[in-house]
Amino acid sequence: MQPTLVIRHVVAALLVVSSASAQDTTRGVRIGLTYAAGTKPGVVVLPGKGPGADSMRAMVQRDLDYGDRVEVIALEGSALADASAASSPSWAVLARLGAAAAVQVTPTSTGMHLVVYDVAKRTTALVRDYAAPPMMRSREWRSIAHWLSDDLEESLTGVKGVARTRILFTRGNRLWSVDSDGEGLVVVADAGTPSSGAWSPDGSAVTFNTLAPAQVLVKDLAGGQTRTIASGPGVFISPVFAPDGANVIYGHGVDEGVDIFIAPTAGGGGHRLSVGRGSDNVSPTFSPDGRRIAFMSGRAGHPEIYTMDADGTNVELLTPPEFDERSHRASPDWSPDGRSVAFHAMIGRSFQIMTISLRDRGLRQLTSDGRNEDPSWAPDARHITFSSNRTGVKQLWVIDVETGRSRQLTRGPGDARNAAWSPHLLSYSRKSRVTAGIPTSLET
Repeated sequence: MQPTLVIRHVVAALLVVSSASAQDTTRGVRIGLTYAAGTKPGVVVLPGKGPGADSMRAMVQRDLDYGDRVEVIALEGSALADASAASSPSWAVLARLGAAAAVQVTPTSTGMHLVVYDVAKRTTALVRDYAAPPMMRSREWRSIAHWLSDDLEESLTGVKGVARTRILFTRGNRLWSVDSDGEGLVVVADAGTPSSGAWSPDGSAVTFNTLAPAQVLVKDLAGGQTRTIASGPGVFISPVFAPDGANVIYGHGVDEGVDIFIAPTAGGGGHRLSVGRGSDNVSPTFSPDGRRIAFMSGRAGHPEIYTMDADGTNVELLTPPEFDERSHRASPDWSPDGRSVAFHAMIGRSFQIMTISLRDRGLRQLTSDGRNEDPSWAPDARHITFSSNRTGVKQLWVIDVETGRSRQLTRGPGDARNAAWSPHLLSYSRKSRVTAGIPTSLET
């Protein structure tokens, strides 16, 4: 299903931010909003003024909507016009809309100006300025706008958003990446035949394998340099970074079977971790603390998910054993909060996305429409991206594991496969000024 904003009609005037002075202070300000327990806070994103204001507002609305932690109360028609014409907050109207907060982003000569109002307290709760380049919609400009959205979500809910992240995937003979909202598509690697890729812990590099020639590579995204980690006869597949970034683990096999190997990111040769005895052992994924590795193995006669210590010892079956040759559990990804592992499993005659709890081994099926494979967690441990053919051609989709709400991420010709969600990415540049808890009461 396609995500939609909650549309509410209002005929009264709303808000355009009045100016407020700002002081330099620390980041990470949390706004203590008032709203009903068990619900999401309602947030109105108000129109700004000046060139680019509409684009900024649209991005913030979309980022908050996709974050799934607030209820975006959208304006349309006369309400939108009235809000654009107003010169001060109308607290009564905001309260009738069910808004816990009102937000406005305004373009400035040096970037973006964010103001947040606490509706229950009728005060200005937060003022923050972001330095951004003058060229609208550039990659750097979009990065700063997404950064603003993530800061805003953290201030409203206490949890940093994932707008300023990217998803790596393969399509055709190229490795691509795209913003978490589906925009900003770029080619990451165009050499060989990329099979799958993964991000470094700080998002500054990616590792990926090619099938011809068979090798594992690491590419620095800032400088563009690519170096070979492992190569030779046989197959190299499904590389990922260790949480400290010092090593890459991957599947490698020459004759029968594939085992998991580990090699230093700086180079120097790898050594084997798993002992599969002729079975295929692939798709490794580290626990967040780096102590355990989950992986797919066919050692039981069909693919299941196992875990082992980071040195290859203490191998355990993670998924409940099934004695059916059609059983197939594969492509695990350990959640960033360490609580569960996502994977795809054969359900009936098609693959579906599942999670298994590390606490009680409870299973949960997340998808049922079409063929769904290769899950990858967002850094918020709430959203998962995966490949699905539910619209015909395989595209990437995103699902909220708490509500089941899903949205399509990629479009265009050719299958999109093997997604890998980035960590929170560093911004290109940012200067921020914050004023929190301003004791301002703007009665109307």
